[in-house]
Amino acid sequence: MRKFLFLLGLLVVNLSVTAKIDLRAATDNDIDSLHTVVDYDELQSLYYASVVSALKITFAEHDSSYVIFDGDSTGLRTNNPIILTNLERGDHTLTLWDDCDVCEERNQSSSSFKVKASEPWFSNDAVVFGLLMIVLFFVFKTSSSSNKRLKGFYKWVPALLLCYFIPAGLNSAGIISSEESSLYFIASRYLLPASLVLLCLSIDIPAIKRLGSKAIIMFFTATVGIIIGGPVALWLISLIAPEVLDGEIWRGLSTVAGSWIGGGANQTAMKEIYGASDTLFSAMIVVDVFVANVFMSILLFGTGMNKKINKFFKADDSAIEALKTKMENFQASVKKVATFNDLIYMLGITFACVGLAHLLADELAPVISSGLEAMHTPYVPCTGVVFADLQGWNDTAANLMVSFGSGFFWLVVFSTIFGVVLSFTKFRNFEGVGASKMGSLFLYILVATIGMKMDIMELWANWGVFKFLLSIGLIWILIHAIFLFIVAKIIKAPFFYVAVGSQANVGGAASAPIVASAFSPSLAPVGVLLAVLGYAVGTFGAILCTIMMQWLSQG
Repeated sequence: MRKFLFLLGLLVVNLSVTAKIDLRAATDNDIDSLHTVVDYDELQSLYYASVVSALKITFAEHDSSYVIFDGDSTGLRTNNPIILTNLERGDHTLTLWDDCDVCEERNQSSSSFKVKASEPWFSNDAVVFGLLMIVLFFVFKTSSSSNKRLKGFYKWVPALLLCYFIPAGLNSAGIISSEESSLYFIASRYLLPASLVLLCLSIDIPAIKRLGSKAIIMFFTATVGIIIGGPVALWLISLIAPEVLDGEIWRGLSTVAGSWIGGGANQTAMKEIYGASDTLFSAMIVVDVFVANVFMSILLFGTGMNKKINKFFKADDSAIEALKTKMENFQASVKKVATFNDLIYMLGITFACVGLAHLLADELAPVISSGLEAMHTPYVPCTGVVFADLQGWNDTAANLMVSFGSGFFWLVVFSTIFGVVLSFTKFRNFEGVGASKMGSLFLYILVATIGMKMDIMELWANWGVFKFLLSIGLIWILIHAIFLFIVAKIIKAPFFYVAVGSQANVGGAASAPIVASAFSPSLAPVGVLLAVLGYAVGTFGAILCTIMMQWLSQG
């Protein structure tokens, strides 16, 4: 009971900073010592309301621009500093519009920052990493317990789900902060590619081919569910709140479509294609992360009922079981007690591949990105011509191919290729000294760092902003799920294809192998291969989805 009251108290403290931000022009009577003074061009990315009670922003390099805050006109200009008080938890954007009488379009610049209630208890990454590892220890210690109550609990709640939600709770309660930590970047850029190499070392391409066409069918069903779900969700919410069809909400939703079909690169591409404002983009990122992660949690929960769901679908999962059995038999046939040299050889080869993947990605991505940038029509301000009228097919083609200019895209691709290539060599026998186990460990660490990015309290504190956007997102993902379940029922597809096909779209390379490994670590490569396919079709599918949402909004 004491622990419960303690945690409840933490939540109350975190929810205490919810008053609407006040913004006004500074006067000569304002004393600088009572405010945190910062220039617009030097705004930090994060402020704590418990430390910064008021923010005074100056505009040394910006004269006579109009000030827009969180998408709303303030009536203020940059001739005088402005003061923000009652800092509200969440993401905020300050936009400056230059005054130009001859321009059809005005130049603008934006600066975004996040406000959190208070500083986290622990900000040192070494300490935070220790906490995350203790969480993993606790979860797997209790999940392997012989206690009847714990056995009953883990029968319904997969261990992987707790590895995600406990760090999310720590972040939401202000004990740790993803904003102060580099752990997710390290896990996604180093441990994820290493896990892809290790998990693909023992991949059996012929056996995966024998899984048949159902895996691909479910992947594209998931894609279609996202494409159709967006406009349908927007229309349904418009029946209750017609204002969602006004303004630019459809532009923001286009970035969610890009994220849920391809990934981060596709999401950024959609922002550039349709010009979503920074404020709207920030709101959509929160909706994207929250809804996608909740749905991934549901899928992970479903892995605990895999047999029952397959029985409902009348699905034959013998091919999946055969692949799993074959992989497990191979692991058993090469299994041995790992020596120090074995581990050095295995990790040496693995991280050499990761390093090479980074090297190639760093060389290739900028070249492609520069080429795509060169395809764009140059922007010349103050010509008296609407810039959109100058853009042509070259801009469209460049935006469609923007994923190929992402370094992370090529990092995933090269890591996967190296793992598959090594599976045809003697290095395949590294499975005997725990290659897939090491790869799974890296994935679980990644799961914990993904979990710590979720802030439930931020969503609660900004409920007025997010309630309609969140409703659209939840209905959208529900339609996606309905498509999956209907098609799975018709073609009698195993739940494994449903879960992995969904996450290959919605979660990408970071989530698809995680969900696949929840069924069995030996199945993780299937998720990797489908996720790469998601990168390829993401922007095209998202554009189709956005066209329908734009038509719905503009008629």
